[in-house]
Amino acid sequence: MSSPLALADAQVIGTELAIRWEGGRESYLPLELLRRNCPCALCQGESSATATYSPKPKNYSPASFVVRSLQPVGGYALQIVWTDGHATGIYPYSYLLSLAEERAPEG
Repeated sequence: MSSPLALADAQVIGTELAIRWEGGRESYLPLELLRRNCPCALCQGESSATATYSPKPKNYSPASFVVRSLQPVGGYALQIVWTDGHATGIYPYSYLLSLAEERAPEG
């Protein structure tokens, strides 16, 4: 059985989020990629037993891709607050790792 994914450190370096996972592995994610893939219901939509919400097209500005703050959520996710005021995205560690792996070169 594998151990749970754990974050050792996360910080913005230039236009990327640099993540160091427990165990030493590192991931680098462009901030624009993170914002455009925000997992919140406002950005991705959601469905319930009675209704479906589809998000409206986004009008991004340069501030949409600048991080104001990073905050760990429990032991499983990172909340990113963007300088344009968007703050509802909770990025589970597994989601961050999958985004990083999707863009990693094969080799």
